[in-house]
Amino acid sequence: MAEWVIGVIQQYGYLGIALLMLAENLFPPLPSELIMPFAGFLAASGQGHAALVVAAGALGSLLGSLPWYAAGRLLGCARLKRLADRHGRWLAVSPQEIERAEGWFRRRGPVVLVLGRLVPALRTVVALPAGLVAMPLGRFMAWTLLGSALWCGLLVAAGYLMQQQYERIAAWMNPVTTGLFLLIAMGYVLRVLRWRRR
Repeated sequence: MAEWVIGVIQQYGYLGIALLMLAENLFPPLPSELIMPFAGFLAASGQGHAALVVAAGALGSLLGSLPWYAAGRLLGCARLKRLADRHGRWLAVSPQEIERAEGWFRRRGPVVLVLGRLVPALRTVVALPAGLVAMPLGRFMAWTLLGSALWCGLLVAAGYLMQQQYERIAAWMNPVTTGLFLLIAMGYVLRVLRWRRR
């Protein structure tokens, strides 16, 4: 995967970065931890400007989060609670948990949107609760863009600083990211197996 990501960035530049970050939000196994540091490495070697790299990554992340937000708006909390009541085992969530999460998100939504962008897997779906509680679109976009820019900025800075070490770091980044997704998948399976209807 690393070779393909690198090829897209080298061929399409800022557009490639934006498209890869958009895809990362729709297809989580494509990690921003691989995309943005390499883009930072290229900027350090004179093939782009670091600020524009961050902007392209943040814009791609924002665009990729909009389908999740729209899904939340279309679904709504009431319908999700009914689904959880009927299919809670497979959704791995109960109506009571949705109710608690809804209240928590209404109180701390902006913080969740900003900090959620820094967490693997969570950054993909963190836009869903914003849609569920019908957070205004402009507010959602502003906070998501801030969180995305912060995350992209950290990764670009890492790539910029490590420069020639990038290939060595990329070699272990893929297995680490894959391991995180395997842990999340195992957690889901365990929750399904241990599910008890409340």
